[in-house]
Amino acid sequence: MTKLSAFPITQKWPAAHPERLQLYSMPTPNGVKIPIMLEEIGLPYEAHKVDFAKDEQNSPAFLSLNPNNKIPAILDPDGPEGQPLALFESGAILLYLAEKSGKLIPHDAAGRYRVIQWVMFQIGGVGPMFGQLGFFVKFAGKDYEDKRPRDRYVAESRRLLGVIDAQLAQHTWIAGNDFTIADIAVFPWINGLLNFYEAEDLIGAEDFGNVRDALERFLARPSVRKGLKIPS
Repeated sequence: MTKLSAFPITQKWPAAHPERLQLYSMPTPNGVKIPIMLEEIGLPYEAHKVDFAKDEQNSPAFLSLNPNNKIPAILDPDGPEGQPLALFESGAILLYLAEKSGKLIPHDAAGRYRVIQWVMFQIGGVGPMFGQLGFFVKFAGKDYEDKRPRDRYVAESRRLLGVIDAQLAQHTWIAGNDFTIADIAVFPWINGLLNFYEAEDLIGAEDFGNVRDALERFLARPSVRKGLKIPS
């Protein structure tokens, strides 16, 4: 009996390599954060696709791992004290993997908290606002005649991009001159806003040159090019 066999999720998504970290995800702005992180730190993992078209995120198996029915989630057979660890919420997973590997987060306390504040900035602002704007631009909300809700999210998204742009005017990456989990948290959402939601013209992306330059650097990283397609 493997360490992971006690977890119901492995009945629906069997682990071919139970000694590896198991990732349950889809290539969404939140979903790609974790494969990008895993590629960056070089930790072996096995990716499982949670198919939204089949409503698999609401299956009993997935809910046994994440009762909030959102991706991504992980199951690490080698968690703290060598025991399996089930974890959901992308921000929590990024912090866990950074601390597990000792990579992509500063070792000094002040630097660590500076990175964490930008991860929280994404979780509390960038993700919710960009996601709502995407609904009004690309999905059902685009058909609403009343454009005031859309314009509210446009204004807030522009404000957030302005905050990021000002930070990138002073630093190579979001939390400083080193690439960290803050960048892995934020840039998939910027990429989604501009390239998936196709809101580039609506938000006036040309006004945020530092953001665009940094996004280009982000997308050029081998870990990002691979992680954006996982699970396939």
